[in-house]
Amino acid sequence: MEIHIKGKDLLFLLTCLGLGILAEFSFFHGKIGLSYPVFITGFYLVLFLRFRLSFNHRRIGLLLMVAIWILAGGYLFYDNDFFHALNLLIIPILVFFHIVLITSTKRFRWSKPEFITLLTKKFQEGLQYNAAFCKWILKKSFKNMNEQTAHMLKRIFIGLMIGVPLLLLVIGLLMSADAIFQDAVLHIPEFILQLNFIEEALRIVAIILLTLLFFGIFQVLQVNEKPIEDSIIDRVKKRIRWDSVTAVTILVLLNTVYVLFVAIQFTYFFSEGLQDGLTYAEYARRGFFELIFVTLINWAILISFLKLVKEERKGMKLTLKVMYSFLIVMSGVMLISAFQRLSMYEAAYGFTVDRILAHAFMIYLIIIFAYTLIRVWMERLTLLHFYLIAGLTFYTGLNAMNIEQIIVDNNLDRYEDTGKIDIDYLNSLSYTGLNGLIELYEMEREYPELENILNDQLQQMEKQSKDSWQAFNFTRQEVTEKIRELDIGH
Repeated sequence: MEIHIKGKDLLFLLTCLGLGILAEFSFFHGKIGLSYPVFITGFYLVLFLRFRLSFNHRRIGLLLMVAIWILAGGYLFYDNDFFHALNLLIIPILVFFHIVLITSTKRFRWSKPEFITLLTKKFQEGLQYNAAFCKWILKKSFKNMNEQTAHMLKRIFIGLMIGVPLLLLVIGLLMSADAIFQDAVLHIPEFILQLNFIEEALRIVAIILLTLLFFGIFQVLQVNEKPIEDSIIDRVKKRIRWDSVTAVTILVLLNTVYVLFVAIQFTYFFSEGLQDGLTYAEYARRGFFELIFVTLINWAILISFLKLVKEERKGMKLTLKVMYSFLIVMSGVMLISAFQRLSMYEAAYGFTVDRILAHAFMIYLIIIFAYTLIRVWMERLTLLHFYLIAGLTFYTGLNAMNIEQIIVDNNLDRYEDTGKIDIDYLNSLSYTGLNGLIELYEMEREYPELENILNDQLQQMEKQSKDSWQAFNFTRQEVTEKIRELDIGH
């Protein structure tokens, strides 16, 4: 890749250096909390200053922007370890999707496979730009140096890149092999150890890499795009077609099985009790098998037939629509059955993250199937467009509603009704679960082992050093204050 570096590009590189420093301070100094919204603020400030609000695809761009802010805000307001870990991957993907989308031309349709090709292309171009920029820097640096000296420095640099990691490895092995050598190394003057060369070097490397990543990606955004060739999915769609008679045959067979299945077990699906010989666990697991069956078989069949079956005859077209609709209705019946059985399982054994997420996913599937049913009869609608928006809204909503608080509240309500609660599970949750244990202690101080658990948590907090500003979180702050003010043992 040939690049032409101007003065304003070097100024923007300094801006990206500041962004790289902010990223390193936000994500590489312990637990992440307030630092994530702070970084997102800095990142989008740089983006808006760089492109001066000349963006396209503003409606979907606004939706993505709101979703990103809600997900980043979760690190400040909630303390859900599951979503915090998952969002370390999800948020960067959404941010990259967002910035490529709003800086791309209007002709690109984000709900088409060709946009995935554009995303891949932009990421590759960013890396290629960085490689070309580094080459340009080296060329400028060694411009006035004779060839022999430049070649010597190059060989020294390569030797350091290989030798330093090798040296650290060898020192580590020798320290393990000989206690005297280990003692000698560990007795390096204290002031040198306090400098912590390795950690600081790694931090500098992280800043440089993050700076180049931001610089490279920003530099290749909003570049005039050449038409992108058909994606693999488009080429497959052009070659593969389902015959309408074959499709109807498959649908008739499946729907016949579903009708028999639902008819035979109708009372079992919607009865309030259990089928003879089944435990709650077996009852719920069978519901999940149905859910897997619905998602992997029925949904896949619907999507493939709607996309790959082309039929112009009115009679056959109507038959296909009726069969699609019937398949969707039968899928809905089984989803409702699975939802009800999982509710019974929760009533018997309590609420957990996995069970709440399973409930939420079933609701999402019902919405998806409902829209697909509308799409069957209104062919102008697009499926992928709705699926992506619904999926983004669904996931963002899960982050915004604080699932762990719902779990704690429901388990405490269940305790008031039944006298049963799994305090070990609440203790395995984040600070929201600990807050639930505090509420339980205020309700029932004599609950077995509860006081010991709270004492252990309090002792761990006292041993921990004070969190940095990056880790600030409202939930952690509130619960920490509550447990320290709690009158345990009195």
